[in-house]
Amino acid sequence: MQTLKTFLLAAAATLAVVTSAFAADTLKMGIEGAYPPFNNKDASGQVVGFDVEIGNALCAKMKVTCEVVTSDWDGIIPALNAQKFDFLISSMSITEERKQAVDFTNPYYSNKLQFIAPKATNLGADNESIKQALNGKTIGAQRATLSGTWLEDNWGDAVTVKLYDSQENAFLDLASGRVDALLGDKYASYEWLKSKEGQSFEFKGEPLPGDDKIGIAVRKDDPLREKLNEALKEIIADGTYKKINDKYFPFSIL
Repeated sequence: MQTLKTFLLAAAATLAVVTSAFAADTLKMGIEGAYPPFNNKDASGQVVGFDVEIGNALCAKMKVTCEVVTSDWDGIIPALNAQKFDFLISSMSITEERKQAVDFTNPYYSNKLQFIAPKATNLGADNESIKQALNGKTIGAQRATLSGTWLEDNWGDAVTVKLYDSQENAFLDLASGRVDALLGDKYASYEWLKSKEGQSFEFKGEPLPGDDKIGIAVRKDDPLREKLNEALKEIIADGTYKKINDKYFPFSIL
């Protein structure tokens, strides 16, 4: 009996150490760092934005420290599965294809896709008119995104689709006239349209139909998913989420 008691006490002590180690641990969150206002680098090179602040708020609820690890968009899921970071919070759309490689939390915001083009360009009021007006022209989008996939699948026979490694580079080519229009996430485009470079451009047509939900990715079967889901519920309930939302947008994106 003494041996059993000693074993149980040792097991309890080990569990306590493991639990406290998790509580004091540092979680690494993977972020592209090139997608303002959701994630980008400031003048000092620090990664800032909506995704970062939501990630930090979630880590605070889980009582762990967050550390940002940046990754190129094209390789960001392989980097997660290679354990370069613990979770991926980088404005990633939840898709069936991606769900084969990773698990997603509940959505932490909802997205819409919409075209932007020069204000002086008359493309019509609806997306079918836009397609006719842009027939034979070049439309840009970020590679490995819903925007790029949608363009290739739906308009690839009518327009030249030019894909970019980052949204920032797509905006640069639009501003310089190397593409005639862009299709992208409405909220990222909304931010760019407020910039000096974006003042001569505007949204065209209506947001594309669809239910684009943005989630946090973790490795398959990782219990961290449920911890993140619980923390997400808490920051929504206590007003933390709204405070961060209102810092970036004058409307709710949840």
